[in-house]
Amino acid sequence: MEQMNNNEENIKNSAVKDSFEFPALWQSMKNRRKLYYKVLGVTFIVACIYVFSLPKTYTCKVMLAPELSSTGGRNYLSALASSFGLTMGSTRTGSEALFPTLYPDLMKSVDFKTSLFPVKVRRDKDTTEMTYYNYLLKEQKRPWWSAAIGAVVGGIFSLFPEDTLNIKSKNTSEVNPFRLTKKQAMIAESISRKVKCVVDKKTLVITIQVTDQDPLICATMADTVQARLQRFITDYRTSKARQDLEYNQKIYLEAKHEYDKSRQLYASFSDANQDVVLQSVRSKLNELENEMQLKFNTYSAIATQLQNAKAKVQEETPAFTTVQSATVPIKPSAPRKGFIIFALLFFAFFCTTLRVFYKDGLLKPLLGLS
Repeated sequence: MEQMNNNEENIKNSAVKDSFEFPALWQSMKNRRKLYYKVLGVTFIVACIYVFSLPKTYTCKVMLAPELSSTGGRNYLSALASSFGLTMGSTRTGSEALFPTLYPDLMKSVDFKTSLFPVKVRRDKDTTEMTYYNYLLKEQKRPWWSAAIGAVVGGIFSLFPEDTLNIKSKNTSEVNPFRLTKKQAMIAESISRKVKCVVDKKTLVITIQVTDQDPLICATMADTVQARLQRFITDYRTSKARQDLEYNQKIYLEAKHEYDKSRQLYASFSDANQDVVLQSVRSKLNELENEMQLKFNTYSAIATQLQNAKAKVQEETPAFTTVQSATVPIKPSAPRKGFIIFALLFFAFFCTTLRVFYKDGLLKPLLGLS
């Protein structure tokens, strides 16, 4: 009895298998070829309209290799992290090998993004420069459907007075990173999407990638972001050394002034009493000479400290090796028109095939369903 059931099941499976062999599937598709022509033709037209409505974007990459030192890294790393609201874990060592990993977080900070607002940019077709903020706010191209929706929504809101909508006009010329306006926050978020920073954890090579609709502005901002990042890092790395330098310069000028004053006083007194041989005059002259020598020794020591402070600033200034510099891209990086059209055609073909198999009763056997 059990053997008979097994035989019946094998016969059933064989029949199911025969029902969706490739020739049967191919014949089913061939019989509905007009449907394929219509669906794929319409899909191709719609896909072309879609991809050719998307604005072109260009990408520029800059690669840097930072200089790493084994001393002093902990203090400057902690200072940099705390200034941007980050906290260094206690398990980190004093090695500066972890320092570049904070660069992406630094570039995501509001301070860094808002520092790019006033950067002057210009397209090839422009005769005057504009700020990067105004370029992102007013000169960005959008697909026609997005522009149409924006125009409709803007027209609806324009029917209402500002008092009814509780809209208060604000002066957007001033940027306060502590409290951004809605437009400023929107532009800052746009910069986050356009400007990326990636650090290779093995080689510690920093890759700055900027994407924009204009190739010249794309390369300009990549070069600017590179310079801003280097300046940010240099400022934080050399903050303590620069404070020491400023202090040494201050006391150096004071010591020099005191020495010059003492030297002039000694020279004036010596010239005025050149032929006088009184002991009191000689005593006063020796006193002035000793005071002048003391001021000179102090001045000389502080001058040495000043030179050491300048050398310290230079020592703490990080060096960056440019592996790949910014260059104006020639070909757009997006949209990938061929890939998008092919993907949409494949999706339409797949959905149409499922519908054909379902209509001809081949879908359930194909999926192994009874």
